[in-house]
Amino acid sequence: MATTRRGGTLALLGGGEWRDGCRDLDAELITASGAREVVVIPAAAAYEHPERVADRATAYFESLGIKARTVPVIHRPEAEDPNLAEIVRRAQFIYVADGSPLHLRSVLKGSALFDAVLSAYHGGASLAASGAGATLVGDPMVDPRGGAYTVGLGVVPNLAVFPYHGTAANHLRERSIDLLPTGAKLVGIDEETALVRARDGAWHVAGVGVVTVYSGREATVFASGDTVTDLV
Repeated sequence: MATTRRGGTLALLGGGEWRDGCRDLDAELITASGAREVVVIPAAAAYEHPERVADRATAYFESLGIKARTVPVIHRPEAEDPNLAEIVRRAQFIYVADGSPLHLRSVLKGSALFDAVLSAYHGGASLAASGAGATLVGDPMVDPRGGAYTVGLGVVPNLAVFPYHGTAANHLRERSIDLLPTGAKLVGIDEETALVRARDGAWHVAGVGVVTVYSGREATVFASGDTVTDLV
């Protein structure tokens, strides 16, 4: 579902969520949303001890002064549960955890839960997505099986996200650069680093690493605090 509408603050992390390097970023998202609770979606971690997502999120966000509520959405049936969707719809801050982007897409695409995510975000909620989640938010989506492209969820159209950019294998990075569709931008985002779009549509970098924006073979590197121009 592609859309150019904007709502709350959007943060696309390159991975490494809920670490010390993300504290200032998450404090920014909490302030922007006015949230007293963050709602965490752990579906991408379905095969990577998803119960640990809740434990980590709870401890981390308590240290920032708010509660974390992890909705038990691991597979598609839970994503169609109207009660869980309503929790997400009413959230002021939503966090999509890292894991498998392809599993996450199978859970969220066209679901009641994803409709609720969009409703909350377009209503002004902060939306953060890390690693797999960040990859899926854009469209086209970098395919983790080889660096080519597949269909994402299109919250931000014509933007492809390459997570773990600073530590990724060179051949995967090169393949994604070479196969980038015409008219799209590729953003490489380091761990504990985010590309953030504020409510007014302006983009900036937050965290401890850098964001690299590719337009064809041209690459521009932005450090924390920099404004990123020429994005959708």
